[in-house]
Amino acid sequence: MGETEVPSMPSMTRWRRVYYLIPVVALVIPFFANEYLLWVVNAILVYTLVTVGFNLIIGNLGQLAFVSTAFFGIGSYTTAILMVYFGIPYVLAILASAVVGGIAGFLTSVTALRGIRLYYLAIITLAFGELMRWVYLHGDKVTDGSDGLLLPAASFFWIPLDSEAPKFYVFLLLTVIVVKATSNLMRSKIGRAIVAIRENESATASLGIHTARYIVLAFVWSGSVVGIAGAMFAVLTERVLPEAFGLTQVIIHFGMVLVGGTGSIVGSVLGAIALTALPEYFRQFPGMDELFFGVVIVLILLFLPKGLVSLLHRISPVFQERYYRD
Repeated sequence: MGETEVPSMPSMTRWRRVYYLIPVVALVIPFFANEYLLWVVNAILVYTLVTVGFNLIIGNLGQLAFVSTAFFGIGSYTTAILMVYFGIPYVLAILASAVVGGIAGFLTSVTALRGIRLYYLAIITLAFGELMRWVYLHGDKVTDGSDGLLLPAASFFWIPLDSEAPKFYVFLLLTVIVVKATSNLMRSKIGRAIVAIRENESATASLGIHTARYIVLAFVWSGSVVGIAGAMFAVLTERVLPEAFGLTQVIIHFGMVLVGGTGSIVGSVLGAIALTALPEYFRQFPGMDELFFGVVIVLILLFLPKGLVSLLHRISPVFQERYYRD
């Protein structure tokens, strides 16, 4: 009476198989979707990585650092500049965006290491994002200012990315690899240390854990993940524009984290799906789309304060990440 039912091992295994089969099943999407729907799905994959990277800082590390837009823009412009001016292949541009995003993450982590927290950290990181947007806008000789950078034809190894279908397969591959790597990171002792810092940084340090090292690592990983998303976004839109990385993007990213579920990778995926697909659906209600969208978000946050991922937790514990705090 009152005890939580623990599913049997075969039951857990069945759910886990279903969980890992999702990307495999997704392979057939291009056979049933038109170019527009594929574009939306590709955007979902891009924002999945943005939300996974941002959630690592906001949800897992517990730092109110709105750094995602800065990392996103840095990743996009790194890819665009390398491809436009140096003719670098897209594959190498993705790796470069991950590295440059990681460097940006390292530099941003300095603010957290200096003891700046909560609203002060939020303001500083928001200012950093706006500073980068100013650079994109006024660095005309490199970024082409408000006109943005038009990307040349891209290819992933021998695969030309000349339509949404090949982009989908490349984006799906990148998303699966990065999400799995982040999941493995969070299930390791590194992930446990990151969550411990969120719960009580002083107590974590008293146990002999080098908290500064893990804070830096979390920011670097987040910067790399969102940087890769930026590289994907550049090819998705085919033109990188400064206005794509303003305060509106911060609100969207933060909304995805909250709606999906803070501190949850599965929640990050759900949040990206919800807040990318819903605006496209509500476009059919001109003048009312923003109202409907806002109402849906408010209802989700009111009735599911732990996000959409809490619905999956009720179905099976297999969706409950071990580092996730109830």
